[in-house]
Amino acid sequence: MALSLRCNVKSVFRFVYKSNSHRRLCTAGKATGMTGLPKAQVFSGIQPTGVPHLGNYLGALESWVALQDKYSTVMYSIVDLHSITQPQDPQMLRENILDMAASLLACGIDPTRSILFQQSQVSEHAELSWILGCLTSMPRLRHLPQWKMKSKQKNEGSVGLFTYPVLQAADILLYKSTHVPVGEDQIQHLELAQDLARIFNNQYGEFFPEPRALLSDTRKVKSLRDPSSKMSKSDPQKLATVFLTDTPDDIVLKIRRAVTDFTSEVTYEPESRPGVSNLVSMHAAVSGRSVEEVVRLAEGMDTGQYKNVVAEAIVQKLQPIRLEIQRLKADRGHLESLLAKGTAKARSLAAPVMTEVRKLVGFY
Repeated sequence: MALSLRCNVKSVFRFVYKSNSHRRLCTAGKATGMTGLPKAQVFSGIQPTGVPHLGNYLGALESWVALQDKYSTVMYSIVDLHSITQPQDPQMLRENILDMAASLLACGIDPTRSILFQQSQVSEHAELSWILGCLTSMPRLRHLPQWKMKSKQKNEGSVGLFTYPVLQAADILLYKSTHVPVGEDQIQHLELAQDLARIFNNQYGEFFPEPRALLSDTRKVKSLRDPSSKMSKSDPQKLATVFLTDTPDDIVLKIRRAVTDFTSEVTYEPESRPGVSNLVSMHAAVSGRSVEEVVRLAEGMDTGQYKNVVAEAIVQKLQPIRLEIQRLKADRGHLESLLAKGTAKARSLAAPVMTEVRKLVGFY
């Protein structure tokens, strides 16, 4: 059969812990507040590179929102230090930081249930990164896939680009994080954080926990113009990516122009029909239905008709988010205040950890 049996990708979030080649389910009971939740420290970060797209939302941000009800301490950082590994216009960077804050809040990140903060405003990130960098070998960093890919694209990468996985490890370890929601392409970078925790502990005594990976089982959203590639903010084709701030007309146009094939029937066959299968995956994710259900709903439709159904489902999902982003962006002072409060909370957690690290290392 063409249809691949999968669980509903939206109604229930399941996260899988992956260590090397082994996986096990990580479960946590629901709760209405922070009290009574499993004792754990969750950390993740996102670069301020503009408004997120549909793939970011379904692949990461929706999971981030769910984690607020699963763990006792959840921290999300706008990692602006990481963003300057690529050239940035200072004014644009300032705007992008606030845009990202507005987007995260509109998606459901709640400052009363999690800590949302700006990485560069907590100086302990950079300090711990230097210490961990002194424990990291250059060959270890050279073998990380993103350095190979990005340095090859630029012929020669910067020192910041080379060492940013160490800063990523510092981001995680600074808060003694126990769990980290990551994508498949970030697993090796998390393994570096695990390695550095072990190296530090072996050298200075048991201190950092080894963080575990939390992987969402949501399918990756593909480019609407090239379904062999992931949906991307930097895609030069304007019709390839659905952004959270796209108007209903924008979304309808992009979905109607989405690359499919010459078969009119709607089926889910990712290998042989990636374009149509991408539409099916998106429809299932935004509607809260399983892949099987949306394929059944599409019986008797051709792909042209089905695109209208998918577009309507995406519009319904993203419209409240788009309007909330607009509302939040209109009050710059409110966004700056929320980030400042989150940064103060993050600093209060980071400072005592760094005090202990300095003592262990021998600075005083």
